[in-house]
Amino acid sequence: MTPSTPTDDPSLLVHAYLDGELDPAHALELERQLAADPALAAERDRMTALRRVIQEKLPREAAPVGRARRIEAAVGLKREPARPFSHPSWRALAASVMLAAFVASGTTWLGLQPGPAETTTDMVVAGHMRALMAPQPIDVVSSDRHTVKPWFNGRIPEAPRVVDLANEGFPLVGGRVDVIGRVPVPTLVYRHREHLISLSAVPNGRDAIMAEGRRAIAGYNILSWTDNGLAYWAVSDLAAADLDTFAKAFREASP
Repeated sequence: MTPSTPTDDPSLLVHAYLDGELDPAHALELERQLAADPALAAERDRMTALRRVIQEKLPREAAPVGRARRIEAAVGLKREPARPFSHPSWRALAASVMLAAFVASGTTWLGLQPGPAETTTDMVVAGHMRALMAPQPIDVVSSDRHTVKPWFNGRIPEAPRVVDLANEGFPLVGGRVDVIGRVPVPTLVYRHREHLISLSAVPNGRDAIMAEGRRAIAGYNILSWTDNGLAYWAVSDLAAADLDTFAKAFREASP
């Protein structure tokens, strides 16, 4: 009988998901399974609660001084006395060259990894796609900003800026909470004809400043800008010009 692989059992991927180790595509697939499988969602909630209890009840403590020596004495190990300085042998020189090459290759690998801005872009697009595949793309359904804004109270540290853009052709549909980099953020949902626009307000930081601009991923246009300590990310399959019009209307609207 062939042993099952981790991908055969989605519950085994929940640990990697909670650790933030899955790439956006696999995280999106697992989230789809979580939404469709109550048992798998319950397993995720159980793991999350267990981790929280462990962190609260079992804080990390520094190892007592001298523990290493006591363990070495118990298993019969002896520390070698320090050797006097000598000129390095050719083997040591070769090892140094190999280590330098390894470190250089590691630096190159790190340099090729996606930066914070690219990671945030992937996550906001994944949130938009996940919402489109859900039974409904929003948690609170309302075109009234006075209903949507208070709904976020208690769910995130600060309620977002919500504006009415119906007169500009972008009526408010509602809102939801997305998770960007393990941080819950508010996402407003607007509509333009048959297209939905997800607008996430991410706490500003160094990567958010770097993220300003326009880009496209998997057929979705993304527009980002910073304002009043927040980085706004608008995602939609709208044409880029229409998304620009939406962003301009949002930024100029009165709260």
